[in-house]
Amino acid sequence: MIADLKPYPKYKYSSVSWLGEVPEHWATKRLKWSAMLNPSKREVHTSLTGDTLVTFLPMERVGTDGSIDAREVIPASKVWNGFTYFRREDVLVAKITPCFENGKGASLVSLPTEVGFGSTEFHVIRAKSSMLPKYLYRMTTLEEFRSSGADAMTGAAGQQRVPLHFIANFSIAAPPLPEQAAIVRFLDHYDRKIRRYIRAKQKLIKLLEEQKQAIIHRAVTRGFDPNVRLKPSGVECLGNVPHHWDVRPAKYFYREVDERTMTGGEELLSVSHITGVTPRNQKNVTMFMASSYIGHKLCRPGDLVINTMWAWMAALGVARQTGIVSPSYAVYRPFRSTGLLGEYADLLLRTNPYVGEYVCRSTGIRSSRLRLYPEQFLRIRIVCPPVNEQKAILARLASEIRDRQEAIAGAQREISLLLEYRTRLISDVVTGKLDVREVAARLPDEADDAVPLNELDTFVDGDEDATDDPGDTPEEAEV
Repeated sequence: MIADLKPYPKYKYSSVSWLGEVPEHWATKRLKWSAMLNPSKREVHTSLTGDTLVTFLPMERVGTDGSIDAREVIPASKVWNGFTYFRREDVLVAKITPCFENGKGASLVSLPTEVGFGSTEFHVIRAKSSMLPKYLYRMTTLEEFRSSGADAMTGAAGQQRVPLHFIANFSIAAPPLPEQAAIVRFLDHYDRKIRRYIRAKQKLIKLLEEQKQAIIHRAVTRGFDPNVRLKPSGVECLGNVPHHWDVRPAKYFYREVDERTMTGGEELLSVSHITGVTPRNQKNVTMFMASSYIGHKLCRPGDLVINTMWAWMAALGVARQTGIVSPSYAVYRPFRSTGLLGEYADLLLRTNPYVGEYVCRSTGIRSSRLRLYPEQFLRIRIVCPPVNEQKAILARLASEIRDRQEAIAGAQREISLLLEYRTRLISDVVTGKLDVREVAARLPDEADDAVPLNELDTFVDGDEDATDDPGDTPEEAEV
């Protein structure tokens, strides 16, 4: 059906360089003529009581694919001061880097409450009568909107924000309302199909990852000899290990180091529970960046880096290069005489038995904010095979998981290509390069599919952890 799409019969020049030609009957206007920007909460001052339930949306509950996690519904009194006000059918756009560039935003047509509050790092756009909210949201997802907004940002490095005047003066293509409805219907339909396909691929990737992790777990905690004599490991969830393996507290293998950067110019590293310690430029970062990295912790090749607050998610790994990490991380340097190989430790310390140890030894009053402090980590018993056996295990592991890694990489490539296609399709339809009116009229009615597209490599990084908490209310920001 998509193959049947054709351009409109007649076009005209829009006088907007990025739009080029638009259908002859479309209008071109600045966004402020079609929408209200950052409406004031004074409009509900008299109708909203303190115990009225409202939806709360911190930045991390708004996706880069238009999805929202609206599970938190709380009394308005908890969020009236210090948070951004919005209503059902408004459009949210993140204003801070890199959230804006990464596409964080949503159309709130399915907001469970009439009124909501969220992060002060959102701009709120409310469609006027000449524009449908869902069509307005699609305009804000265009690459041209994101790239132009990034160029217009102001503020200190790492804390730059898109100014409101950029959004107000951004030129958009505005078809008649019935045509907007057809475009929204068409894009919603094919978005659902693309999401279903991607979710199927994501489930396959998850299954392959689980199989790979099971192979790794067996290899690094028991080896490949089924007849080996065993002994208790001393790690509750680990059970028995080969009798000839060394088992000692982590303090015999590592010492904590606190080395700081003087310039902040070293490679910035992120910590993933899937890939360990890797350069941040290889990640799809969606959280805040620090304005300066001077004074951040340095780590060297072979150092073990643990995100103290997210150890319970296995957010740790062994560094393969010199770089800088958050000051809130713990960096442990191996003793040269221990014989524990960094590549082996990188796999071992992210297995489920060790994650269980981190949870048991962490402290904190909230499960999502448990902290694993050095004195507790250094007490955890680490199993260490002889060096030659570690090398043999690593070599055989590489062979046994190669086919699964290749299958995972292939599925990830398919997802990337489909996301690129989705981006191009949305752009071509919303800017009038393709006419979808006839196709949209023939589409079946379907229930909305709001399940988000999952991140394939979720990672956490202390200096990126920008969480809005209604229990800690900041001063109300001006808009």
